[in-house]
Amino acid sequence: MALDMLREIQAFVSVAHKRSFVSAARALGRSPSAVTRAVQALEDNCGTKLLIRNASAVALSEAGERLLPHAERLLDVQRDAADELAALTGSAKGWIRLAAPEVLAQQVLPQVLAEFSRRHPQVTLDVQFSDQALDPLQGKLDFVIRGAFPQSSELIGYPLWAYRRHLYASPGYLAREGTPEGLEDLQRHALILHTAPRILKAWHFCRAGHITSLRPQPRLRLGSGVAVVRSTLAGAGIARLADWLAEPEVRAGRLVRVCPEYHLTSSSGQDPQMHAVYPAGDVPARVRELLQALRAARPDEGKMP
Repeated sequence: MALDMLREIQAFVSVAHKRSFVSAARALGRSPSAVTRAVQALEDNCGTKLLIRNASAVALSEAGERLLPHAERLLDVQRDAADELAALTGSAKGWIRLAAPEVLAQQVLPQVLAEFSRRHPQVTLDVQFSDQALDPLQGKLDFVIRGAFPQSSELIGYPLWAYRRHLYASPGYLAREGTPEGLEDLQRHALILHTAPRILKAWHFCRAGHITSLRPQPRLRLGSGVAVVRSTLAGAGIARLADWLAEPEVRAGRLVRVCPEYHLTSSSGQDPQMHAVYPAGDVPARVRELLQALRAARPDEGKMP
């Protein structure tokens, strides 16, 4: 009976947040009819209507408004208790939903997720890959991995690894078009610009603490980090790439660092970092463990010299 009541409360809270039985059912992994029955059972137990239904929307009744904060606290307590038991027994359960840049689908993340999944077979991992700066609150995600520079927001930042950016090109491109001897030579070259999550108006080059800014005139504008790397390897031009992505290709002879005395920073000279962001509040133990595994798996080229 206690388990049935918990499922009824979960259904009510989800419908209250989503304002839709169908959306709540999708979020809970149940059928709409099952969610409807659960809410009706809770209303029967309470002896009053909690939700007002009409053809276009679902709204909270006065009783529903009063019950909702108590129901949310009850679910928080249940989740915290489950996390504590999982930490004690080593048997984490539940879902982890996250988003990450596309390049992490090729490096770092597959290995981390495979090992994490082996250790925790009762955890379901749901991963979106996007170069856009997704909001974990809007996307109902436990966390989002981002590159570049942490932005001021209400989200909590969790540093994963620092890195540097440099210019790179393929040996074939440089043999065909020549090697820039200085930043002033870049304007005559084919530049590749990554346009996600936003289009940069300037590249900021740092050498010995001095910042020089240039406005790139790109030959290629690409919304995918993976496409930027592959286009550079294919000889399409010169691109700004993270060292942890590009330096293995340099060692393999497939890329060359261009204008090597410079690295690219923010306008204030700040180096970028991979980081995760998540909403304020308690983070489930399984999510904390995955974040720690990601930090521990940082690529060697991500470590600052």
